[in-house]
Amino acid sequence: MNRTGIPIAHVLLAICYIPGVLYSQDLGAASCQCEIGCQPLAGGCWWDRPQLTGDWHGVRPALMQSGMVWEIDHTTFSHGVTAGGIDRRFTFAGHGDYVMNWDLSKVGLQEGLFVKLRGEHRYGESISRYDGAFLPATTPTSLPVADSNEVYLTNVLFTQFLSESFAVFGGKLDTLDGDVNAFAHRRGKDQFSNMAFVANPLLLRSVPYSTLACGFSIVHEAEPIFTFTVLNPTDTTTSAGFNELFAEGVTLNAEGRIGYDFYGAPGHQLLGGSWSSREYVSLGQDPRILLPDVPIDQQSGTWSLYWNADQYLSMYDCAPGKGWGVFGRAGIADDQANPLAYFLSAGIGGDSPFYGRQNDRFGVGYYYLGTSDEIGVFLQGALGTIGDGQGAELFYNYEVTPWCHLTGNMQVLVPEVEDVDTALLIGLRAKIDF
Repeated sequence: MNRTGIPIAHVLLAICYIPGVLYSQDLGAASCQCEIGCQPLAGGCWWDRPQLTGDWHGVRPALMQSGMVWEIDHTTFSHGVTAGGIDRRFTFAGHGDYVMNWDLSKVGLQEGLFVKLRGEHRYGESISRYDGAFLPATTPTSLPVADSNEVYLTNVLFTQFLSESFAVFGGKLDTLDGDVNAFAHRRGKDQFSNMAFVANPLLLRSVPYSTLACGFSIVHEAEPIFTFTVLNPTDTTTSAGFNELFAEGVTLNAEGRIGYDFYGAPGHQLLGGSWSSREYVSLGQDPRILLPDVPIDQQSGTWSLYWNADQYLSMYDCAPGKGWGVFGRAGIADDQANPLAYFLSAGIGGDSPFYGRQNDRFGVGYYYLGTSDEIGVFLQGALGTIGDGQGAELFYNYEVTPWCHLTGNMQVLVPEVEDVDTALLIGLRAKIDF
């Protein structure tokens, strides 16, 4: 895609919980040809366009000239437990994502001011109810609210750049864009599907999915080097959140991410931490961790420390900016209030190395999730004997058209509940960009 705009804001999208702005996409008089990998494919415009709905009869380019970029996609999941787990069955579920980024300087309002809105909803039955693991195998099918089909506004975010290297932000935001990794991220829709490879799960206890927050980000040479966020510690996905603002304490989160070249191949190192002053009296229900609402001894505050890295090993000469490499994550957390005590993951992934298929993606990953001995006592009454969990995921994302991707997925999950057998999951994911 040919994209123009403010590079600094696009970098912030990758590192902050808040996005600044997406590059505008030139869809005006674009040719009815696209490139898949290194081979140009000719065909009708409906087949080659970046989005299924095209330029909306000229409306989309006009909105982009006014600084407004719409990104709308719909992802469906058909997955099944073929062995082990709680129950052997196939399920169907979906997730809709409706994002608008607006550069208000393009309409003469305020230089460097950006607004992001995100609405999202889910439907159907998630396979995560039947595999027995704590972490959702298909992350988007549980978000934003696991037991609701309603559309929720999870982002109403304002970002103001005070200079090319410093921005402040505030509003309601969802936190799934944090803990960025080149090969294991992307909200579970384009790369891995399992929550273990979308973000570090140790963060989920102290950092809610959608809530009111504010903070700042520092950028150096088009790379974010530090982001600090102050968040309301309770999830307010289903409400505006002002009545609950800081009523139960505060959460602080900080991330530093450094980019570098290793023999000409890009890589990143990220180090972050979170702390919450909230008093925890139950595990609580969270769509990002599949646990019952079990009471625990009252604990005041919790914390986590986490790290991730990605390193390209091969870059493709015929497709600039594309390649494949390795990734890893690790973290530790307070085991008094957090049911998850430590976490490790590693794998390989990136753009397909097959000739002519560089717009496809692939990934193979493994994770190990250590549970808290303290919290396990309370969970055992509801679930049975609790141990550590682990799993592996393999996927291949095939570009049918620039706006349609099909992903074959296989996962082997060893549940934390020791009485549940190892689950084998197979499935298909389909994502359409509108």
